[in-house]
Amino acid sequence: MNGAAAVLLCAGGSVRMGFDKLLTPIAGKNAIERSLDALIAGGAESIVFAVSPSTRAFVETLACPVPSRIVTGGETRADSVYNALRIMKDARVVVIHDAARCMVSPKTVRASIESAQNFGSGVVAGQVADTMIRLDGEHAVPLDRSKLIRMQTPQTFLFDRIKAAYETGDRSGATDDCSLYLAAGYEPKFVFTEGETANRKLTTGADWQLALATYARFGTGFDTHRLVEGRRLILGGVEIPFEKGLLGHSDADVLTHAVMDALLGAAGLGDIGRLFPDTDPAYESANSIALLGEVVRRIEANGLRVAHVDATVIAQRPKIMPHAAAMQAALAGAMHVSPDSVSIKATTTEGMNDEGKGLCISASAIASLV
Repeated sequence: MNGAAAVLLCAGGSVRMGFDKLLTPIAGKNAIERSLDALIAGGAESIVFAVSPSTRAFVETLACPVPSRIVTGGETRADSVYNALRIMKDARVVVIHDAARCMVSPKTVRASIESAQNFGSGVVAGQVADTMIRLDGEHAVPLDRSKLIRMQTPQTFLFDRIKAAYETGDRSGATDDCSLYLAAGYEPKFVFTEGETANRKLTTGADWQLALATYARFGTGFDTHRLVEGRRLILGGVEIPFEKGLLGHSDADVLTHAVMDALLGAAGLGDIGRLFPDTDPAYESANSIALLGEVVRRIEANGLRVAHVDATVIAQRPKIMPHAAAMQAALAGAMHVSPDSVSIKATTTEGMNDEGKGLCISASAIASLV
């Protein structure tokens, strides 16, 4: 037990973002959930959530694995922190974190706690990499960036010190906890994050896109079917004129099957053999594009969406690329993305292997979800 309690600030608005940045899922989990995960993995042993009317209902439904309480946030960030500090007790150190900084790592949280235990405070900050200029009227004044840092969270302090700083300090203009800690006469100890964007706050649309990219999930898929006479050849939802078709329980669309398995792998939802078993008469001669639509429905029900698919068809014959645009359109429509989010390539095996001998067609795919 390290005696670390956390304040998770979930009371801010989303005026600049244009939507509720704290409640909108980012690859399956929203900012509150991701920040909570990092705090607990980093060593927080209890949590006080400071909430707004819009976030209270969600926080009340959270299955928090450590003891937790909820307080109503104040008019300002400082008021929200103070409301939380007033109900806390038996904590040696307190970790104060903005839920909008949901990309924080457990390693950073842990370093902040250890610094506070050893030195009285552990204030997470980022070093400035850009050239900095201060505008002084009509004059531009260069600043020494080696002496500048960007304040972040979590900011962790010995509980008694930071509570006293909030009780005696001027909270009206405080935008972070360190400023009140400084005003109380303490010298903060800083913990620096690695990388300029490692602990970025969700403020603008660009920040949101960075978060989506940070938590993107990837999966791979592969399928192969024998070529036989008397079957239609369906690839990517498109019927291709050819003397043979692919043998299978469904329409044997290897391209769409590979894409489905890639999507299911990224989402952690199994594979098409479990979802649509070839022992089930319901899927006999099934349209694979329709099955892809069901896969996407399940993915979206888990708070995820398709970002991009890159697929390769492996066949000696027939020529695939004349049909690639139609395949892109069919697959994109089922996945609710634009055709330029679907890449289709084709290759031969130069007469080698079963594909090269015309015995089968195979396909592989990689998919990303956000």
